[in-house]
Amino acid sequence: MKSDDDKPMLQEQEPFTVGSFRPEDADGIVRLFRAVYGEGYPIRLFYDPAAVTAANREGRYYSIVARTASGEVIGVTHLYLSAPCKSMYEWGVGLVRKECRNWGINNRLAGFLCNEFVAGTPHIETLFGEAVCNHPHMQKAVARYNFVEMAIEVALMPAEAYSQEKSAAGRVATVNGFRCYKPKPHRILLPPSYEQELRGIYARLDDARDLVVSEGDIPGARPTRADLTVFDFARVARIAVPEIGGDFPNRLSVLESEALAKDSVVFQVWLNLTEPWVGAAVDILRDRGYFFGGPLPRWFDGDGLLMQKLLCPPDFEGIVLVSDFSKQLLEFIKQDWRRATS
Repeated sequence: MKSDDDKPMLQEQEPFTVGSFRPEDADGIVRLFRAVYGEGYPIRLFYDPAAVTAANREGRYYSIVARTASGEVIGVTHLYLSAPCKSMYEWGVGLVRKECRNWGINNRLAGFLCNEFVAGTPHIETLFGEAVCNHPHMQKAVARYNFVEMAIEVALMPAEAYSQEKSAAGRVATVNGFRCYKPKPHRILLPPSYEQELRGIYARLDDARDLVVSEGDIPGARPTRADLTVFDFARVARIAVPEIGGDFPNRLSVLESEALAKDSVVFQVWLNLTEPWVGAAVDILRDRGYFFGGPLPRWFDGDGLLMQKLLCPPDFEGIVLVSDFSKQLLEFIKQDWRRATS
């Protein structure tokens, strides 16, 4: 019996090994993505073996691979750069061949990644993951490896990304968890609008922070530094703001207009919590329909804060959460979304 890509279907569990990427894995990784997602996965790199090899060689992606004795790739997960801080990597883009999903592959991949690979890669100081909320499996894996939940991205991924397996009816949320490998204690400023909630979240973090309430106005003469990234397939716009200046409202309007022109329906703004006037920037965002997402440790090297706005209906009923904390956090986010949309 053969699959659509002419690879033999696995009838029963086979021995497999887990390890770092090897160039001969690239074709198997592409076959795996096609088997699980068809042609629908939004990161097109994973349909090009040469691009997968180059990304691993350059350190933009690190593929952790599960292989059978014959070398067939049956599971993979990744570390990759996605935050402004280059010593923080995201753990994600993980998938397992359908007929192998009761073999313990995800556990083996996660254990190798968290306990062996990162230990041998000293420039990686923090990991974070966006655990999808259309099922509980990734959230359980993140918790098992001591990641601390800090934020929820509402309606991040479109349902179309999961059409091959029909596992999502609406846009899919994620829970963001962080694990510190190299501590970096520093001072952060708490926006008064969210002081209580942030103090509760930071009480869970596995790294020290000096928490001070943000006060004062944004310096008028200082220019804002902000960058926009639009993910066309997901229709998500991300605006990173490492430096808030007096022109922040105007700069935000320009970037939002650019994102709207590209049909974005999910807007995310990352603010720098080390800036004393971050509270004033949060108030500007709140007045424009943004609501709370959560803090992002080490995002700009110093911590960030996620604020988000939706031009599409959130599927709150479809969000599957595991921990009591994440359920409480979602309830607060729903309240703040109602405020933002009222």
